Amino acid sequence: MKESQNTEFKRIWKDEYLRHICAFANSRGGSLFIGVMDDGSVAGINDCKKLLEDIPNKTIHALGIYVEALLHKDGILEYLEIKAQPNTVPISLKGMYYVRSGSTTQELKGAALQEFILKKMGRTFDDLSVQGASIDDIDTKVVRKFLRKAINANRLTPESDTDDLQNILFNLKLINDKGELKNAALLLFGKDPLRFFSSVSFRIGRFGDSDHDLRFQDVIEGNIFEMPDRVIETLRAKYLISPIRYEGLQRIEDLEYPEDALREAILNSIIHKDYTSVHIQLSVYDDKIILWNPGKLPDELPLDRLKHRHPSYPRNKILADIFFKAGYIEAWGRGIRKIIDGFLNAGHPEPHFEELAGGLQLTLFKSSEKSSEKSSEKSSEKVLRLIYNNPNLTASEIAKILVITPRAVEKVIARLKEIGKLKRIGPAKGGHWEILDK
Repeated sequence: MKESQNTEFKRIWKDEYLRHICAFANSRGGSLFIGVMDDGSVAGINDCKKLLEDIPNKTIHALGIYVEALLHKDGILEYLEIKAQPNTVPISLKGMYYVRSGSTTQELKGAALQEFILKKMGRTFDDLSVQGASIDDIDTKVVRKFLRKAINANRLTPESDTDDLQNILFNLKLINDKGELKNAALLLFGKDPLRFFSSVSFRIGRFGDSDHDLRFQDVIEGNIFEMPDRVIETLRAKYLISPIRYEGLQRIEDLEYPEDALREAILNSIIHKDYTSVHIQLSVYDDKIILWNPGKLPDELPLDRLKHRHPSYPRNKILADIFFKAGYIEAWGRGIRKIIDGFLNAGHPEPHFEELAGGLQLTLFKSSEKSSEKSSEKSSEKVLRLIYNNPNLTASEIAKILVITPRAVEKVIARLKEIGKLKRIGPAKGGHWEILDK
């Protein structure tokens, strides 16, 4: 026997251990053993009969819950088991709330406490109403864009697209019965969500040899309905090399990573983000992408079950429903599997998930085949591909993206001009590049 999510050992009883019982009641239930050492060996206690009466009385008085006190024997040694059942309402001890995290008891504070209480009430953050917001804060064009996608995906009928914006939002459960906008409405379709939520941003950074070597970065802000596309566009333009191939006369530019799986990872992070916490962070390295998303996994879905088939436990139910209606989500509970399968089928190593710093971190690895292709690719081809995506790039910006010196870029550009593949239009400042078909 050892300590776990639902087991705690104590040599003797102290009233401060009521916090462990509180944590069990707020989590999945569990047992506190009195008279047992940390290693699980029985030490025994002398006052079992008194504690059999005292501890249940203390839990009723301090926590307002009933527990089951059981007397056990190991040879001549006696010890107690205090069993607490999971509770449907939040349980506090002197105004403080505790939960189990692995084999430890933790006090909940701030955003984590707010989310815990909402969950116990059967509510989610995106379902709460926004104070001081009105229908004028909604971007009608984005709502219409959503409706077109949802109708094309056959998840809304054409009759859903009316001139009554208030009624549209109400039918989408984005307005409550009092006519108040919900958090989800401002997050999805707000003209300026940052006015109401400080962490509605997606930060992208390009790193060199270490986590301290940040070369350049972008911050994607605005409504989250359009955010997945804007993040992918930014990655394509500045962060990821796009090898060029042709299908007939059509020019095809694939990303270094399987785009559908990468988009799924980005979408997943936006939908399941804890919007009372900080921003999403995406870090691009030479050999991998690391995506960190604030918000712990739900208790019903431990990390070791994440890669396997599992029910859907959306942190933000309304956000998930809107993205589903728009056709961005194909099936509930399949997002993680889609990411993994997408990378494996494209010849990449399996993505790695870990819980870190109050959030979920996903590492996406570049395939060894594509890494070797990149390393052997000529600098001139890299420069041409970057300029094709963004003709306004300067030599210093190209150098940062390719992690080489500006002088090396200038030499490549000079050579491309010399052989007639590249031309400068306009002055050094304010001009742009033109790729010549030679």
